[in-house]
Amino acid sequence: MKPEILKREIVYAGYMRVERLTLRLDGGHVVVREVESHGESAAVLPYDPDSRVALIVSLLRAPPFDRAGELAVEEACAGMIEDGDPEATARREALEELGVRLDAVDFVARVWPSPGVSAERASLFLASYAPDDRIAAGGGLAVEHENITVIERPLADLAAAADAGRIDDHKLLTLVQTLRLRRPELFRP
Repeated sequence: MKPEILKREIVYAGYMRVERLTLRLDGGHVVVREVESHGESAAVLPYDPDSRVALIVSLLRAPPFDRAGELAVEEACAGMIEDGDPEATARREALEELGVRLDAVDFVARVWPSPGVSAERASLFLASYAPDDRIAAGGGLAVEHENITVIERPLADLAAAADAGRIDDHKLLTLVQTLRLRRPELFRP
């Protein structure tokens, strides 16, 4: 027997939506699961292959602040896909948050960041840039109150942080490790 959704209830609707799904599993058991949905996202790690640095963001996030007292989390630049185009979203967010203009972006993966509870799918990209592509200050849109700090980190430092388990953001960790696999020469001394 194939699993099926027997009932769908909206529990909460705001910035995100929470639905309670009643499912019949393939063995016939009936279970209830809650699903959070806030849309799809795109994330990008811009890197300068000549200087061997990458641009990342640092900002306050309510959950890490609430649970661990973290005042800021270093992350890959990311945003919600509003127009159905993940690549355009990655380029838009890089300009808004990092002040860098990206032409080509290289697809890495489309992943479920937390498939046990969230309907979000994230499209991940790498993108090279040159110093002339940094055309604005970044920091995010004022109306969004993100208070983003732009950080230019040496790729070697990001690799060391990954190896030591000190990258908290799954998007950033995945993108750093993928860049290491695709362009190992950027991480050599």
